[in-house]
Amino acid sequence: MALQCGIVGLPNVGKSTLFNSLSSARAQAENYPFCTIEPNVSVVTVPDERLDKLAALVNPQKILPTTVEIVDIAGLVKGASKGEGLGNKFLGNIRSTNAIVHVVRCFDNDNVVHVDGSVDPVRDKEVIDTELQLKDLETVEKAVDKYAKASKGGDKVALATADLLRALVNHLSEGKSARLFDDTTEENWNKYIKPLDLLTAKPVIYVCNVDEESVHEGNEHVNKLKEAVKDENAEVLLISGAIEADINELDEEEERIEFLKEYGLSEPGVNKLIRACYQILNLITYFTAGEKEVRAWTVRKGSTAPQAAGVIHTDFERGFIRAEVIKYDDYVSLGSESAVKDAGKMAVEGKEYIVHDGDIMHFRFNV
Repeated sequence: MALQCGIVGLPNVGKSTLFNSLSSARAQAENYPFCTIEPNVSVVTVPDERLDKLAALVNPQKILPTTVEIVDIAGLVKGASKGEGLGNKFLGNIRSTNAIVHVVRCFDNDNVVHVDGSVDPVRDKEVIDTELQLKDLETVEKAVDKYAKASKGGDKVALATADLLRALVNHLSEGKSARLFDDTTEENWNKYIKPLDLLTAKPVIYVCNVDEESVHEGNEHVNKLKEAVKDENAEVLLISGAIEADINELDEEEERIEFLKEYGLSEPGVNKLIRACYQILNLITYFTAGEKEVRAWTVRKGSTAPQAAGVIHTDFERGFIRAEVIKYDDYVSLGSESAVKDAGKMAVEGKEYIVHDGDIMHFRFNV
């Protein structure tokens, strides 16, 4: 399931440093704008302690986690919507992603140049918001013209759609992102707005790149950003790029654990970010557990049992008969599949069953 989160932000806010910590790939992270020209893509493992616990019980030959794709996109500057800097390339790369990780600089360091000369996370956020909104405004205005022309022939649906999109134009013109537009029904959104693939309709996670001392409680810069985004229903994460870069240089797991303890951290900040990306993409995990492998599988939230089976193989979905389902907590507390069966805790589900995060599933099919 090739769903992507794109890392965006102004030049020199720590995007590529963060990407390097997420991935074994090494994007350039030099102290000057536009050092990342082409988007770097990495498939990263989603940390999930449930997989480790299942593997400890089953002792399989292989352990296979689920993954998510992260894209490091070149820094944006004012005027990108009109082609300034790497504007067109930047905006095109964002359009191909499913969600946005917006990295904002929330640390002071005279040795790291800021493209606008000073640290102001709210201003920086608004620069990117404005450029994306201007591009979306251009897209929506074209769609309004299309439906307005169609309505001249008496098409009432086209007329209503043009009016809906005009309301969205007004919304964007006020400096508001499309994801905050609620003056419509879910049906109309999916039918008329979603196909426009608007940049500001994508869900967003704000990552505050902070200094080492601010990684727990934040700082004045973080507080200002949180206040600015409080009505966006967006997650705000605190990550120290400097700490993550240092962790990334340590080869031994024991060294990493000791290093994290020095900062009072239980895990790298990028682990939280990966899980947040997974969640913002509306994904959940189910498991299969056997002697050959314990494996995590990715499905969209709300998927049915046959759809989940289809992730393994299309034949599983086409010939689906039933699914045998064990809840994760039951499996761990009872210790084995056989113990779960003996306790009557295994459920047999049909085609209408909606998969829950953490389900352990075995599919019966016939083709």
